[in-house]
Amino acid sequence: MGNGTSIGRVRGLGSAHEGSHGWWHHKISAGSNLILVLWFLISLALLPAYDSATLAAWIAQPLVAVPLILLVVSVFYHFHHGLTVVIEDYQHDHTRFVLLLLLKYFTIATATLAIFSILKVAFTAGAAL
Repeated sequence: MGNGTSIGRVRGLGSAHEGSHGWWHHKISAGSNLILVLWFLISLALLPAYDSATLAAWIAQPLVAVPLILLVVSVFYHFHHGLTVVIEDYQHDHTRFVLLLLLKYFTIATATLAIFSILKVAFTAGAAL
């Protein structure tokens, strides 16, 4: 093994065997996004009207609110994982840590807000029915 060339420094190190774990998570979340978005679009298309009362009554159903929350979790997980990979691949200075931290807080805050909004509509519309 040589010390002077870049190939000589990495020769024999082998694979870390950790790359496929994140790849699988990203592919699984993409599949769940596809299924849940298709469910969402078909469910919306089958509604008789699109006024506020109809949508609130629709979200108040447990078989609608739970998949909506799963959709939010899946989309934000996929979003977070994808941007984490981009930041780790292309940001190499000290701002990398700050960007990853901001991404994590932004993802948690927006996903929590979306889930809270779904639950608020589901429980207040359910109480009004």
